[in-house]
This record gives sequence, structure tokens and C-alpha cells, in this order.
Amino acid sequence: MQTLFNHLKLLFALLVVACSEPVTSESADYRIGERLPAVTLAAAASKAPVSPAQYREIDWYELIPPGWDPAKVFEKLNLDNLQDADPRAEEALTQMRKAWDDAPVNASLNGQAVRIPGFVVPLDAGSAKLREFLLVPYFGGCIHVPPPPANQIIHVRATVPLDNIKAMDAVWVNGILTATRSNSQMGHAGYKMEAWKVENYQWGK
Repeated sequence: MQTLFNHLKLLFALLVVACSEPVTSESADYRIGERLPAVTLAAAASKAPVSPAQYREIDWYELIPPGWDPAKVFEKLNLDNLQDADPRAEEALTQMRKAWDDAPVNASLNGQAVRIPGFVVPLDAGSAKLREFLLVPYFGGCIHVPPPPANQIIHVRATVPLDNIKAMDAVWVNGILTATRSNSQMGHAGYKMEAWKVENYQWGK
């Protein structure tokens, strides 16, 4: 079982990942915490059945409102001096999880038609086709490692059921983004999206 202190260190490591620049890997195999490099709309235009101009390509950093600091809870905490028995470790973990679950959203994105890449966390597991899922910015989020902040999770509902999309698949999602919160067993989402198009992510396409 993962210890409390290791859990805290993992969350801190994920914080570093969440605030770092995307990796640029052409490999189809992803590592825990790995992000998808952006692909410009111009590069995808030739393959898009709907004009890319209808959707503005956004980065996950745009979902974070200006001035929000996800590391604030660590300002006065030295992780090197903590052990599992230290009540400060449990308190810090509780505070950080609450801060992430309550993370503010960027209200200026509400109602916008956007296009964003990410990894799939199914919400209707067991169904023959996928209809609802969480979209997260890095591989493993909500499944192999703790959920990212709420402003880095999008609750997606596809307009039509999806075939051949499974957990942790890398996808592009086109749809209408709203600053609407939702909670599930897999994580707290700060945004919702009605997805008109979900397609497999391909590097350089």
C-alpha cells in the first residue's frame, strides 16, 4: 500500500508535471505524467471533416485562471523533513487535495467552441460504447496516479456513442466548453464539454 508520505510526494511531483512544458515524443507508448505535444489546426486542416476554424485549439494552461497557484499549500512545507507519522504530512495532503478539487476555472472560456488533446478516463465502464469520460492532460491521471486539479479535468459527453475508445487513449476532442463543475469517483472536473467530435490523437497530424 502506498504510504501517506509517498502519496504526498507523488502529488507534488504531479504538480511539477502539470506546470511544466509538454514533452515532444513521437512514441505511441506514454509514461506516467507524460503530456501530449500540441498540433496546430493548420496541420490538421486537411483531415478535418469540419472546418478547423470553427474550433479554437487551446492548451491546458489556458484552463488555469491567471494568478492561481497550485503550489501555495507547499510554501511553508519542507517535504524532506516529513515522515508518515508526522501529522503535518496528513494535513498537507488533505489541504492539497481540497485545493485541487476546488481549483478555480477560467470563466472566459465558458461557451467557447474549442479543440484540445488529452487522455481518456471512462465514466461508463462496462458499456459497449463510450459516451461519457474525463479528459486529463497527462497519461495516468485519475487511474494510475491521483487526479490533477479540477481546472485540469474536463467532463466530456459525446453527442454520439464512441467505438474503440478505451481508458488512457490519447484523443482530440472538439466541442463546446462550459465552466460547469461535476464530481465523480474518478475525479472532480471544473469543466464540462459537449463533444461533437472525438478522434484518436496522432503525432504530427
